[in-house]
This record gives sequence, C-alpha cells and structure tokens, in this order.
Amino acid sequence: MIRKEIFNSIEKVFREVLEEEDLLIKESFTAYDVDGWDSLTHIILVVEIEKALNVKFLSSEIISWENIGKMIDSIEEKLNK
Repeated sequence: MIRKEIFNSIEKVFREVLEEEDLLIKESFTAYDVDGWDSLTHIILVVEIEKALNVKFLSSEIISWENIGKMIDSIEEKLNK
C-alpha cells in the first residue's frame, strides 16, 4: 500500500470518528490542529485505524507519534514488512 492510500484511509477514519465528512487532514497535523481530537478520541482513532488497515500498534509506537505523518510512517513500516 502506498503512502497516499494510507493517508486516504486514515482521513476516512478521522472523518467517521469525528463525524465531520468534509474534514481535511495534513501530515503535519497534531491533536491541537483538529477540533474534537482529544485523548479519548485518540484511542478511538487508533483502534479504528488498526481495524481499517489490519495493523496493531504497540503503546511505545503510539507515544512516539508527533503528528499524522509519523502515524503514517508507522503504518507504512508495518505494511511493507
């Protein structure tokens, strides 16, 4: 799966979880940049991304994410093993 496909899948999950169908994300975005992305929503996003992309994250991986781009880096690494 190429990075753009991963990004599109993540954006879809963000839209569904945050119930905002027109939401546009960027790789540089953090929770501070997205209305409604709080600590509880973060857990839901992670779980839904794991389901959507059939991956599992360690807590240490999740903690290391500085932004959406770093999240995609982790997914890309898992999918390309």
